[in-house]
Amino acid sequence: MADTTKKTLIVFSGDLDKVLAAFVIANGAAAMGDDVTMFFTFWGLNALRKPTGPKANGKSFLQGMFGRMMPRGPEKLGLSKMNFGGIGARMMKRVMRQENVSSLQDLIETAREQDIKMMACTMSMDVMGIKAEELVDGLEYVGVASYLAEADEANVNLFI
Repeated sequence: MADTTKKTLIVFSGDLDKVLAAFVIANGAAAMGDDVTMFFTFWGLNALRKPTGPKANGKSFLQGMFGRMMPRGPEKLGLSKMNFGGIGARMMKRVMRQENVSSLQDLIETAREQDIKMMACTMSMDVMGIKAEELVDGLEYVGVASYLAEADEANVNLFI
């Protein structure tokens, strides 16, 4: 039976606006007293990458290429629409500051403070050549079955 105080989110997108939405929803649910689990997979993992990560050894050529082409961390994410080579994302961040809206980095920190569980999909990490040492601290490294066990207990499951 679903727990009416548990929410789960799959963060599949690596677009700034979508990751912002995921963290706003997660933080809002946690502030209401809900247990929240966020499962980061594929492009969503980019939001959790360290801006300057250690050089991870043991990558194939293609995995290394993925690593060089993907954004490193929340500050490097682009918008899903009207990104215009990064200009759109800079404009969005500027307007957010002007309107006193929390930055993505602030929302991630708030999620940590609220004990939101953040899971990184190990299968996606393997496919994309992302190593644990390239991601921020405090994550759980899990397969999809672990996320599904969390989702089975939740009354709301979102795919972003």
